[in-house]
Amino acid sequence: MKAPATVTTPTAYLAQLPEGRKADVTALHRAIRQAVPDLKPIIVYGMLGYGPFHYKYASGREGDSAIICLASQKNYISLYVCACTSEGYLAEANKARLGKVSVGKSCIRFKHLADLNLKVALELVQTAAQLARQPGGFAM
Repeated sequence: MKAPATVTTPTAYLAQLPEGRKADVTALHRAIRQAVPDLKPIIVYGMLGYGPFHYKYASGREGDSAIICLASQKNYISLYVCACTSEGYLAEANKARLGKVSVGKSCIRFKHLADLNLKVALELVQTAAQLARQPGGFAM
């Protein structure tokens, strides 16, 4: 669920969450900040983002995004780990290790923080940050 346009800071994003979701998202936000303190938190596409970057495809399409994104959706929480290695997308390649979650290429979806293997998720977050620091960055 995209945050209202009036939400322009991570603090405001967390404050506007419904009580049933606020504790889990806030705890995950704090864990991400502790795991990768050098990734600046921002609001991107109505979500919490960490590690802003500008991208440009060969087609000429370009925009701004973040290495990691966190969003409170209507029915679940989404953690986006936007990074690939030669083995594929980090989230997709580690699906079996992430716990009681649903995984797309970069998106990890779960109902409650307790469903997510937080240790593995933070490992992926740190790996994505390391890949982004390498010369040439990383591919999404």
